[in-house]
Amino acid sequence: MRILSWARAEWKHGRRNRELFMLALPAVTFKLIFNYLPLVGLIIAFKKYNFAKGLWGSDWVGWDNFRFFFQSDTAFRITRNTILYNGAFIVLGTVIAIAFAIMMNEIGRRWLKIHQTVMFLPYFLSWVVVSYVTMGFLDHKSGFLNQLLTFFGQDPVRWYETSAYWPVIIILVYLWKSVGFSTLIYYAGILGIDSSYYEAARIDGAGKMQMIRHITIPLLTPLVVILFIVAVGNIFRADFGLFYFIPNDVGFLYGATDVIDTYVYRSLRVVGDIGMSTAVGLYQSVVGFALVLTTNYIIKKINSDNALW
Repeated sequence: MRILSWARAEWKHGRRNRELFMLALPAVTFKLIFNYLPLVGLIIAFKKYNFAKGLWGSDWVGWDNFRFFFQSDTAFRITRNTILYNGAFIVLGTVIAIAFAIMMNEIGRRWLKIHQTVMFLPYFLSWVVVSYVTMGFLDHKSGFLNQLLTFFGQDPVRWYETSAYWPVIIILVYLWKSVGFSTLIYYAGILGIDSSYYEAARIDGAGKMQMIRHITIPLLTPLVVILFIVAVGNIFRADFGLFYFIPNDVGFLYGATDVIDTYVYRSLRVVGDIGMSTAVGLYQSVVGFALVLTTNYIIKKINSDNALW
């Protein structure tokens, strides 16, 4: 009887809100088609995919695709590069973005628009454009840096043949292009802080640095934690445009610039191994999901108010 009563109540609820359900139907359909239906393709990770045989006709190979990847010489290198780069992006990007957001909050209105434009403009540039800008600095013959070195009597550097410089180059290029967007997010968070906190602190004789330390940063912490959890979930995913276009896919630099995403792309382009590429993508997703759950669990243990759920 309880089940029947529940079913009748749900049916009545659905009839009363059928207009809302109809409005939601296009979005739900879109999600099902483009987000959930493609999940069927994950079985390719366990097959030796053949276009002629199709998804269901291709031969099963079990864990061979995963075994081939993890036993290769490049598995450790690209996983290490992906994690270390993303770790640097998260830490440096967060610190610099918060510092710039606080600075934007303190400067006069006259300079605010200029400051916002200068910081946010690189975010809208494509990685192809940024790669040409980078080449303008690093080109062996006509690059700005080598011209500067020559002017001071130093030998020019073959930047695109020396991998030792590229971790710093990649991090600097990423921060230049991306930190402006994060800055605006934190700046919006600062604007949302009740001004009465600052007024009370000012009455008590607090200075700018004291207000930043005891009011601004603590009240930004929930936003920082949320963005941190999301970033940790993507720590196994690299920005393909950054790692492919900026180093120009030069083989000399693979040791320092090759990440999981560029490796998968080359596997598809050169070898055409769709099964192994899908296996690597599944590996990225599963580990990323596990990291989100773990990070949220740890944060919940420390302070449950800052956790996502």
